[in-house]
Amino acid sequence: MSNWDGDLATFGQTGELLALLERPDDPKLTAEAHKLFYMALASGWFTAFADPDFPDFVPAVNTHLNAVGTNPDFIYGAASIDGNGTYLISGERGDGLFLMLDIVAGGLGVMEQLGPSLGTLDFDMLAIDDDLRFEVMLSTHRPTGWDGNWHPLDPSARSLSLRQASYDWGKGREARIAIERVDKAHAPRRWSTEEIVERLSALAGYPKRLAGMALGFIKSQRDKGLWNALERDDWAGRGGVQGQHYYQGLFRLEPGQVLLLETDLPETVRYWNVQLSDMMWNSIDWMNRQSSLNGGQSRIDHDGKFRAVIAADDPGVPNWLDTGANNEGAIMLRWTGASSGPAPILTVVDAAELKSRLPADTPSVSKKEREEALRARRRSVQWRRRW
Repeated sequence: MSNWDGDLATFGQTGELLALLERPDDPKLTAEAHKLFYMALASGWFTAFADPDFPDFVPAVNTHLNAVGTNPDFIYGAASIDGNGTYLISGERGDGLFLMLDIVAGGLGVMEQLGPSLGTLDFDMLAIDDDLRFEVMLSTHRPTGWDGNWHPLDPSARSLSLRQASYDWGKGREARIAIERVDKAHAPRRWSTEEIVERLSALAGYPKRLAGMALGFIKSQRDKGLWNALERDDWAGRGGVQGQHYYQGLFRLEPGQVLLLETDLPETVRYWNVQLSDMMWNSIDWMNRQSSLNGGQSRIDHDGKFRAVIAADDPGVPNWLDTGANNEGAIMLRWTGASSGPAPILTVVDAAELKSRLPADTPSVSKKEREEALRARRRSVQWRRRW
């Protein structure tokens, strides 16, 4: 009953996505797209055999599976559920900036179809004990006799998306989360032959879906002409955090050029960051490069503005955003829980004139200081729980 040859053929159809590249005949872009296809296949394994009777928050995106603009400040988890079931989530809140659960009618799981958000659970709204421990029940109706934390579950819910955010990577206590279905007896079973065949076939087709989403997003940005420009989006119902302001666009730099990003800050903001991705919409290696900055890592100038320099070569300033040797790529900035959503300004500047465009008191960062900072960054990423 195995469909091995058919599954290989299905995976091979992912190559049709090469037509979405700006230059499909460019060997470098083609190789990077092929790399994305295999990454999508690896990412899909985490959810291909997800079982709503035995859910588990799996890390389908992380430092190695960095597709679709993975946020370096987030630790993600995805779990498959049945909206008609009853689930107990328990654990420790940790001391990160926030811990949020998005309940969706369909996520990026292999066996799911994309669906709208059905609500967000902010764990800071729960009753939590002095040790930051909690329990919360999810179900269509509050269970009889349950007087603890409860959150309604829409019957159309199929997936839970968990995010915990941190400014200071690798420090403090991260969240510890467990989920279990409690309206059914604990009775593990073995997958049937038919189920295995069905899920492997879906996995074979998953790279075309996930990579198609990534390459399609970048193509849409190109089609809008968003070179060195930004548009506002809220990603509502498409995987974004509720109430978040997104600014997104593309950068393109010629030799000797840098891109200056300048923005006001909201009067109040729970979390913010800016990050770079390549033209496959893979977040640029944030473990080894300073390709992202958040509200805790950034230097704010004396006039209250945030300024960053997007450049392939180190400009010797604190807020350098490393393009990862790419002269083209994607930019995303987000304000979360903010009183406003200030629009950043992008300006192409000759590298030789950069100093004159920055405040006079902008510190210089030596090669030795950068080396030390990047090594500290590398350690901090590895100290986090990534899977």
